Amino acid sequence: MTTARAGAASYTGTLALTALAPLVWGSTYAITTEFLPPDRPLFTALMRALPAGLLLLAITRVLPRGEWLWRAGVLGALNIGAFFPLLFLAAYRLPGGVAAVLGAAQPLFALGLAVLLLGERPTTRKVSAGVIGLFGVSLVVLRATAALDTVGVIAGLLGAVSMGAGVVLTKRWGRPEGVGPLAMTGWQLAAGGLMLLPLALLVEGAPPALDAEAIGGYLYLGLLGTAAAYALWFRGLSRVPASSAALLGLLSPLSAAIIGWVALGQALSPIQVLGIAIALGATLFGQLGGAPKPVAPQLIPPAATPARAL
Repeated sequence: MTTARAGAASYTGTLALTALAPLVWGSTYAITTEFLPPDRPLFTALMRALPAGLLLLAITRVLPRGEWLWRAGVLGALNIGAFFPLLFLAAYRLPGGVAAVLGAAQPLFALGLAVLLLGERPTTRKVSAGVIGLFGVSLVVLRATAALDTVGVIAGLLGAVSMGAGVVLTKRWGRPEGVGPLAMTGWQLAAGGLMLLPLALLVEGAPPALDAEAIGGYLYLGLLGTAAAYALWFRGLSRVPASSAALLGLLSPLSAAIIGWVALGQALSPIQVLGIAIALGATLFGQLGGAPKPVAPQLIPPAATPARAL
């Protein structure tokens, strides 16, 4: 196998592993509705982020230092601490389909931010893929009776911008030398979880009583749906263009629809099946064009911002 073919295969493998993250995130709706206490979105967001972040910090035994103290806070806010509340606010004030469509606009925001912050030129292929993918998702999740709420729409758009900015800044800043994806994931989850802690207590009060099903659901969301999925996501962001990774976010609402059909017995109409095919095709179309030259993760010299071991 030539070097070029080996590089292309490695790049494809990285994309496939990165795609597992939004596919797993698509299971959040089913787990939440079937196993978790109702009407506790902030507590659920907190339980997803903080325990997983603390666990990864304990495993990696590396803390941010220097400029990475505030960088980890910014990334934790964009990807977790601000994104989760905005996501749930949109979900509560809008029909689920409308909220999902607003979230599916995230790749388009990421494409624009990648131009400003990374100098990535948006190709016609990727812009077209983002627009077509958004259309496909809308066929899957929108209903004719969908109603709009101004606050919900603003929250949904801000959530998409927050996640898009998190994707681009994660790519721009890279990570310090000697710090792997697990440690970076732990920093962001812990920072975002600490931001969610006072908000959840203030808005929702004391934690609810948990039965065995709820504990199992939170363990799944924390370990697989958050710690493992975000580690794969941030690993992928260090190796592929931000615009390519952002397009993979279209897989999350599609995964949720398919899981609802398979596991919850929810019907899929021919229009929804067509929408799934269109969105999947757009996601694949946006990745075409050949693997880029290998891009090493950005490393910060040890003298500048070393990480501190616990």
